[in-house]
Amino acid sequence: MSKKDKLLIRFLEKPPRNDLTFKELTSLLSYLGFKKIEGAGSAVKFFNKEKDLLINLHKPHPSDILKVYIVKQIQDKLKELI
Repeated sequence: MSKKDKLLIRFLEKPPRNDLTFKELTSLLSYLGFKKIEGAGSAVKFFNKEKDLLINLHKPHPSDILKVYIVKQIQDKLKELI
């Protein structure tokens, strides 16, 4: 099992993990075919053209750790993808 597959499993765990980072999310979404689109300030979008899926969020700050509610939103979008 590849590192990306293990990362996908970590993002889909129930209950959602509270130790996932924005860097891990960026890596996973890139692996799944999403393109990162930087917005103003901390806004960022990830778009998967093939599946026509858009994920909107703000980069976490000052820490790189994602909030649990964001991980839940990511889980919902990933379920649409798989």
